[in-house]
Amino acid sequence: MARATQSVENMNFLGDTDRSYFGRSRALAYASIAVLLAGAAPTAPWPLNPHPAGQQPATSTWVDDAATGPAHDDLQVHPAERDQRALADFIAKRFRVARDAVGGFVAAAFRAGTEHRVDPLLILAVVAVESRFNPVAESSLGARGLMQVLPRFHQDKLAEHGGDAALLDPVLNIDIGTRILREYLRRAGETESGLQMYGGAFDEPSAQYAGKVLSERARLQQLLVRVRRSDA
Repeated sequence: MARATQSVENMNFLGDTDRSYFGRSRALAYASIAVLLAGAAPTAPWPLNPHPAGQQPATSTWVDDAATGPAHDDLQVHPAERDQRALADFIAKRFRVARDAVGGFVAAAFRAGTEHRVDPLLILAVVAVESRFNPVAESSLGARGLMQVLPRFHQDKLAEHGGDAALLDPVLNIDIGTRILREYLRRAGETESGLQMYGGAFDEPSAQYAGKVLSERARLQQLLVRVRRSDA
């Protein structure tokens, strides 16, 4: 667990806190994408580049190409789509999450990474550490969703999307969380310190939080190396 050594104004989330499901009725709107045990049969595939109704997808060299790619069983699949599918398959198995839901999370991370100039694998690694890909996770401190955003510290960003309820939308949660992460990375000047700020443990000398996130990113990087070699 990351230590609470950072001042509360800079804190986004305190390490690996306990998760619980929302009891409020608004959470029911997102129950269909809740984490399922591995082996549960997905009902319908989540498209690789979902976006909220009425909102156009951001321009992305990763996601836009994937969105126009061929079907899953097509041998001519675009490399960007291949990478996203490989990541979704790996994450679904590793974290025992429904594959159809994870496909949407991965696409949202690549789109947010493109828009905000943050490594999408780093975004996915933060999600892994913060919520284990549980879109309705809530910490004992009130951090919510995939990237465990603390609403009271980021009201400016939430107001753009209608308030705190936006954090229960996985796509919006990833977008808002990525914006916060980008700010901390820029403020810190390098990745490890930026991650420590995101984890609310900027002054923690062993940088345990950043170490966890970077280890998760390394796993994803290694996966893509293997996938690309197999297709070479």
